[in-house]
Amino acid sequence: MAIFLPGTAEDQALALDDMTPREIVVELDKYVVGQQAAKRAVAIALRNRMRRQKLSPELADEIMPKNIIMIGPTGVGKTEIARRLAKLTNSPFLKVEASKFTEVGYVGRDVESMVRDLVEIAIDMVREEKMEEVEDKAELAAEDRLLDLLLPPTPSAAPAAAAHATHEPGSNVIQLPAATPTGDAEEKPGEREQRTREKLRQQFREGKLDERVVELDVRDRNQPSFEVITNQGTEEMDINFKDMLPGLFGQRTKKRKMKVSEAFDYLVQEEENRLVDMDQVNRLAVERVEDSGIVFLDEIDKIAGREGGHGPDVSREGVQRDILPIVEGTTVNTKYGMVSTDHILFIAAGAFHVSKPSDLIPELQGRFPIRVELQSLTVGDFVRILTEPKSSLVKQSTALLETEGLKLEFTKEAIAEMAQFAFRVNETTENIGARRLHTILERVLDEISFQAPDLFKSPRTEVTEEGVVAEVHASASLTGEAQLPSPPLPVIERQTANGVEKVIVVDPEYVRLQVASIVKDQDLSRYIL
Repeated sequence: MAIFLPGTAEDQALALDDMTPREIVVELDKYVVGQQAAKRAVAIALRNRMRRQKLSPELADEIMPKNIIMIGPTGVGKTEIARRLAKLTNSPFLKVEASKFTEVGYVGRDVESMVRDLVEIAIDMVREEKMEEVEDKAELAAEDRLLDLLLPPTPSAAPAAAAHATHEPGSNVIQLPAATPTGDAEEKPGEREQRTREKLRQQFREGKLDERVVELDVRDRNQPSFEVITNQGTEEMDINFKDMLPGLFGQRTKKRKMKVSEAFDYLVQEEENRLVDMDQVNRLAVERVEDSGIVFLDEIDKIAGREGGHGPDVSREGVQRDILPIVEGTTVNTKYGMVSTDHILFIAAGAFHVSKPSDLIPELQGRFPIRVELQSLTVGDFVRILTEPKSSLVKQSTALLETEGLKLEFTKEAIAEMAQFAFRVNETTENIGARRLHTILERVLDEISFQAPDLFKSPRTEVTEEGVVAEVHASASLTGEAQLPSPPLPVIERQTANGVEKVIVVDPEYVRLQVASIVKDQDLSRYIL
């Protein structure tokens, strides 16, 4: 019984090296309730990774990851368990639909693309981490560059600047007029300019210069790209044409006017890119993929069919044999170098309604030694999904309407009724698990989302062609066409300390009115529900 529980980034700051499998399961409980067997399996796999990293290199190379295969219907938490595990460990994570390799035009080499995509994800992760480390330095450097645009430094031989700066319209340069003798001792060259510069710095930090327009040189990002088409498909070219032909593909720039606030953001990004060592980023990303990468192979049951027919089914076993070397460990060539898949954790998942895990080829079965079965959701699970999470569906809907000053409440009986409808529709049609709640809830709130703003909106005035000022209510038809009567909303008035407030209360009767009329005595497969 899996329940998706959204979490926040603050939950990820954990000392993973000190966490036992039981503590890892407790962390996963914040996002997925139930499915203890699956969470135990991934917790053990994660703990074994930590144990392996503490061994000698010779012994560590011999220990292979214990890949996992999850069996269960859609919408019960398979993907969420894997995704939350990756976030918990800050590991590169990639979800791949195994069935896509059976599509028309499939070639075996395309399987290696999952490793290349995983490396790209790791590159982005490491680059963001490095940019956060140099963010303070980048902001200071960008601030200085911005001040140079506003107040260009004068040569050392130039006379000292005057006390006040002026700004000419149409120019981003602040002019300093010549100083006049005051009888005091003359200042050293540049001192007055420095004081003006610091005043500008203070004004910038206070936001007083955000609306001023400056002109700066920006890089022309319209660079040509190249691909090589071979009999194996589209390959990446590991050739740096900008280094080979600097005159043709040099860093071209162009003038662009923008506000100071926008220019600062652009300069910060440029400085971050300059301060980050991309060679180091690439090396660390490859190491992270090889040591802690996670690949989630969804819909693996779609390729579990045996040979025995004609047409598209013939490729299924071929896809398995192409995936096999990636799972068991091989070396894939990427534009960042060779990447070993020996220690990448592969988590496969599938409903296995028609086929079964034993239909996979024996070699592939042996590479997934851990098998766990996830249970279907019950009515009680649906109730918990709607109410327990910090960002549950009910809380999300309530918050959306509160942005317009509307108060929405759900009774316990209404939530139970929606859970019953979701369970019943899953039983009579395709079982899509917790995803059914989204469509049920949207159906219940359809009229409320459409009509409720009109109840609290004041009438507006409109001037007609004859010059007559008319009062038009929000609910009135502006086209003059006849409108179908809308069902009344469950609005009650409640006395509060601030006076009387209108509250929309969703009860079981309203739920049945919105949903039961559609599914009653009808072919449920005709509807989105």
